[in-house]
Amino acid sequence: MGSGLERDRIVVIDERSNTVERANEDGLAGIHGSAASAALLTQAGVGRARAIVVAPDRDDTAVLITLTARELNRSATIVSAIRETENAHLLRESGADSVITSSDAAGRLLGIATHSPTSVEVLEDLLAAGSGLDLVERPAREGELGGPPPRSREELVVAVVRDGDVIRFDDDRATRLEAGDRLVCLCGNRDD
Repeated sequence: MGSGLERDRIVVIDERSNTVERANEDGLAGIHGSAASAALLTQAGVGRARAIVVAPDRDDTAVLITLTARELNRSATIVSAIRETENAHLLRESGADSVITSSDAAGRLLGIATHSPTSVEVLEDLLAAGSGLDLVERPAREGELGGPPPRSREELVVAVVRDGDVIRFDDDRATRLEAGDRLVCLCGNRDD
């Protein structure tokens, strides 16, 4: 919602009735049942979804939901969460575009906080879409091709995505933009 998506465009599927009730109270579409069910995913409109977030309590369930969702929608961006790093490859093989290992992410934040607590504040700001700082990905614009990534007060390019590879801003390959490049930018959100 912080990135501008309307509440009624978000569907929450959960086996816990209190979670579904809370989603409905918040103006979201809540459906009670197992997201591993192809029939339920179809009812929820997964075939028309632009993005799908898979975040169950178990890694094996995440794999099954991801596989089923990918079968129903070949073009949606699927982001899946797991608990154990060793299962990440299974999610990618099942069709996840991004895999987030929750235990690793929390561990990294805890480690960073021990020596740089203010850095964690900035990272938490980045994780709260629609307020403060936002990390966005956009295509390189026609007028930017052939030159270096743009530098402005409104956005700071931190990486270039080229042919599926993430090229950091300090890599020489990121000094000249090419057709098809995508830019990962740090942007200030002035609405807050």
